[in-house]
Amino acid sequence: MNETKFNKTQVIKYLIFTFAIAYIVQIGASVIYNSGNKTLGTLLISVMMLAPVLGVLLSGAKLKCMGWRPQIRKNLKHILIAWFTPIILTALGAALYFFIFPGHFDQSGGYIAAVGGEEAVKQLEEQGVAYPLYVMSSVLSGVFYAPLINTVLALGEEIGWRGFLYPQLKARFGRKKGWLIGGVIWGAFHWPIIWLIGYEYGAYTGNPSGYFGAPVVGMLLFCVITTGWGILHDRLYEKSGSIWTPALFHGAINAAASLPFILCLTDTGSARLLGPAPMGIISGLPFLASAAVILLRRNNDPEDFDDEPELEEPEEEMI
Repeated sequence: MNETKFNKTQVIKYLIFTFAIAYIVQIGASVIYNSGNKTLGTLLISVMMLAPVLGVLLSGAKLKCMGWRPQIRKNLKHILIAWFTPIILTALGAALYFFIFPGHFDQSGGYIAAVGGEEAVKQLEEQGVAYPLYVMSSVLSGVFYAPLINTVLALGEEIGWRGFLYPQLKARFGRKKGWLIGGVIWGAFHWPIIWLIGYEYGAYTGNPSGYFGAPVVGMLLFCVITTGWGILHDRLYEKSGSIWTPALFHGAINAAASLPFILCLTDTGSARLLGPAPMGIISGLPFLASAAVILLRRNNDPEDFDDEPELEEPEEEMI
């Protein structure tokens, strides 16, 4: 692996700029979302994914040596893992949740009405789309093309997290501690929207009654989830040597994460902390277990990674 030297000044600048931009965008998006314009509010939430790459640029850090060539032929295995593992682990987690809470399984379309309003339901009816067909089309898009579309915005985060911050943290604290600290930071990046609009566990997911300890419990739980996700993202980055691989993995998670909601009762209260989406304790177990295996079997000795690809690239490929 390309050796990274810890730069305290750049890391501090990166965190200040990234969080300032992200928090301002999230607060603005929350105001718009809560005023009734959910479409624009959700769009702004997507825009905040660009905050980490802006943080890198404003901190003075360079974008070189992040692995800009996808190396598709060489990384085909890692690309397939990044593309399809999220939907598989999400499905396993949702199945576990519905096995424990079979009464929460719902095919009535209540989630669409709760999140998109009655207008969204009417649009489906006017288009002659039965709810089972809507579910099927959503799953197919979540498997095949939504991950690729989401990769574009996810790249903005991955440049900041896996491309810059995680290597810095690992250089300073070692691999394991770097992963854990990075995961908490990544989770805290989302705190304003978890607090203000019930992102992940509250009203934003069709759960207006809230949950135990809201919003603090949701904010802390999401840090646990992002710690697990961060380990998986960074391991793919280390193995592939390309920033596009964790970006695809990130995009695939975003594509799959909301799918279990469309088959779940709305307003499930504190059960939303458990699932059915992979942000819950139960439904997130496949992701967390996979991350735990990686975390526990690796040590912090760089010799363990001598067989991994270099991230260094020629100067002409910088952006």
